Amino acid sequence: MPDKPQEQNHIPTSKVQRASKFIGTGAKVGGNYIKHYAKKMVNPSLSKDELHASNAEDIYASLSELKGSALKVAQMMSMDKNVLPGAYQDKFMMAQYSAPPLSYPLVVRNFQKSFGATPEMLFDTFTTSAVNAASIGQVHKATKDGKVFAVKVQYPGVADSVSSDLRMVRPFAYRLLNMNARELDHYMEEVEGKLLEETDYKLEVKRSEEISQACSHIPNLNFPKYYPALSSEKIITMDWLEGVHLKEWLKTNPSQEARNKIGQALWEFYHHQVHNLKKVHADPHPGNFIIQDGVKLAVIDFGCVKVIPEYFYHGYFSLLKKDVLLNDAELDRLFREQEFISDQDTAAEQVYFKTVFKEMISLLGKPFHTTEFDFADDAYFTQLYALGDRVSKDKMFRNSRQARGSRHGLFINRTYFGLYSILNQLRAHIQTTIPDWFK
Repeated sequence: MPDKPQEQNHIPTSKVQRASKFIGTGAKVGGNYIKHYAKKMVNPSLSKDELHASNAEDIYASLSELKGSALKVAQMMSMDKNVLPGAYQDKFMMAQYSAPPLSYPLVVRNFQKSFGATPEMLFDTFTTSAVNAASIGQVHKATKDGKVFAVKVQYPGVADSVSSDLRMVRPFAYRLLNMNARELDHYMEEVEGKLLEETDYKLEVKRSEEISQACSHIPNLNFPKYYPALSSEKIITMDWLEGVHLKEWLKTNPSQEARNKIGQALWEFYHHQVHNLKKVHADPHPGNFIIQDGVKLAVIDFGCVKVIPEYFYHGYFSLLKKDVLLNDAELDRLFREQEFISDQDTAAEQVYFKTVFKEMISLLGKPFHTTEFDFADDAYFTQLYALGDRVSKDKMFRNSRQARGSRHGLFINRTYFGLYSILNQLRAHIQTTIPDWFK
């Protein structure tokens, strides 16, 4: 069993402190490369496995100490296969719900700023150690009047450091999002806006209540109740829900029926949000869900929510309709509307990008082109990852003079990639419900 992460008594909050931490980590990584190439001179057959493991350890240790947007980027990286070597992916995955927690005195200080009271004054019991710790905040277990609560406490300085952190993790973002500099500039406002929203816990409580209520009719899906009177801009109090994370649940070797049941609940949850509510839980990583007894899926975090503009919704999902790919005139109109091509493109560029995006859309849209889909089909995912890898390395794509795709598509794309990835881990075979207008 892995050792419990050591608690932090201090988080660097000033720009100078955080920048110094990044610079120091860069020096460590540089030293690791020097050691690697020195060893390689003696042993030319030496692989980069040890180098990747050392770099992953040093980078994760630094980001974990910084927390906030820096650690959030690591968490996002862990969701994307083939973005980074396995050593990085395995280490960064810890950011989902097993980051080093904040020490209790700093938690008390946060409560005093928010409520003018300590946790012990507001609750009958309150765990001094966090039960889960992620990139933006950590969770403590509490009781009051016989009820059990999960209390999420935000790390100090997270909101104030979003902009400066994004500038410092920019090199990671190039790889994470498979973007060139022009594309990253195009999407940066969207990324920064979503990260800032994640630090607004009052907004999270509001959206959590709205979406939970709107999705309460979906079978095999549970949500905690939220308590605004015991919440603030930096603290959220909700019901404590018993259950285990996906990774632990899968280790119990659940039946195919159980896997399908959880997968179907997940699909219906996202279907209703996207196509009916036009707002969606846009951070579908396993740490935001737990599996409960009775084969129920519980959604425990709504920090990242994307509101989908009506005009973007219709254009984006019209592209996924199977027959659209057969209609060149309609496809050309939608590609321009979604900013995949433009009048600035040469004839050769238009042909290239139309071809690439047709291939991508055809592949991504497969689950929408049938009444059921087997997400255990590894051949499909191998094809999907191979296409993404090939496109990201293509010179025409990387040297593009403009960004490709509406900024609204950034988190919608990530939502569906995350959804597909979880369904693949579940090996779920599901009924792929689609909106009536899409048929």
